[in-house]
Amino acid sequence: MTAPRTARPKPASSRARKRTLFSPLQVALRRHFGFSRRETSGFIVLLLLMVLLLWLPELLRPALPQYNPVSDQARLNAWAAELAAQRQPRRYPSRYPRREYAARPTVPQVTLAPFNPNQLTELDWQARGLPAFIARRLVHYRDVIGGFKAKEQIKRTYGLSDSLYSRLAPFMQLPELLPARGARQYANGTSGLDSRFPKYSAATSGFTRKPTHLAAFDLNLADTTQLMQIRGIGRGYARRVVEYRQRLGGFTQEEQLGEIYSLRDAPDLVDSLRKYTFVGAAFAPSAVNINTEPFEVLQAHPYIGKRLARVVVAYRQQHGPFRQPADLRQIRIIDEATVEKLRPYLRFD
Repeated sequence: MTAPRTARPKPASSRARKRTLFSPLQVALRRHFGFSRRETSGFIVLLLLMVLLLWLPELLRPALPQYNPVSDQARLNAWAAELAAQRQPRRYPSRYPRREYAARPTVPQVTLAPFNPNQLTELDWQARGLPAFIARRLVHYRDVIGGFKAKEQIKRTYGLSDSLYSRLAPFMQLPELLPARGARQYANGTSGLDSRFPKYSAATSGFTRKPTHLAAFDLNLADTTQLMQIRGIGRGYARRVVEYRQRLGGFTQEEQLGEIYSLRDAPDLVDSLRKYTFVGAAFAPSAVNINTEPFEVLQAHPYIGKRLARVVVAYRQQHGPFRQPADLRQIRIIDEATVEKLRPYLRFD
């Protein structure tokens, strides 16, 4: 028989090596984190006391009665029903009261037959199928024009549909179209325009046709009647041309017409005036004595005005009279262009 094996004892050197490796760590853990039996018992007692303190408020809190909202909900419902019964809707009076219209009577319809539109009343038109407002409009239109003379006048009535007109047109005892305008004569031998507007007829009209071939005339000698012969120049434009010529002292060239305020935006009228007018070669404009004339006379000239007249009067009082047009250049606000425009209209006596 084979003898049983027995465990070999570990060598003493390995046990000693293991003890020497972990013993310091175990000693340190026990020294810092180890508890004695008394400390362990105290910790357990303290833990039980803490749990008891946390649970004590729940044990000491009195039992609250359970809330039942049924009764309160019933009271709220009763109050809401009471308020709804007491509430009355607000009614405001209308700012635009509704007008009550009487019911329109029903007009019996008639069978269509030939008729004269100038003899029908509103009810007669309605009896032939027209609405009330169209019938009223036709009667008013007939009274205004003095009676229908052709079917086309009825066709032009506002609101009359083509279908209604097509149904009634074959029975109207009127021509289709109006006669030609030139052939329309009345019993007294006059045309329609002369009979309706006798004040403005050709025989009594006070307006004369402007000549188509107009000879040129002197711009400084023409009056308003002669200026009005030019096409486009009426009484107002002619009066403004004459007034500006008087203030200026006469035109020295036709281009000065463009300086008139009412003609600045009408170059075509200025061209018409220049086409039929001229300035005489020997014409000498009326000159203003710049050394003796007062402020009121100087400021009325179109080329001087109030501002320049005030400065000229003050300058001649301080420095004496002017001797020639070039002396005006000593005033700072006067440029060379203004001096050239003023040159024909100044005297230096």
